[in-house]
Amino acid sequence: MTPDMVSELLRQLMKEAMILAAPVLIASALLSFLLSLVQTLTSLQEQSLTSVPRLAAVAMIMLVGMPWFLGRMATYTRLLISDLHRYVG
Repeated sequence: MTPDMVSELLRQLMKEAMILAAPVLIASALLSFLLSLVQTLTSLQEQSLTSVPRLAAVAMIMLVGMPWFLGRMATYTRLLISDLHRYVG
């Protein structure tokens, strides 16, 4: 396996990881911003006011998006296994 092949595999892996993590991270960041804005406007400084809704939102996104996440990972795995002869031999 040449260094070019290794870098291409790592590039594809990082691309897939970013695509899979993006919906959860973006939603969590936007929700955190909105909750911080509400806390600032209402002068409430309760920690559970931000962590519980954010945790619930991430759990819902993971639950709703699980078929897409698993399908994307399965497609990537099938691609790796089908091209395995290129990397090993």
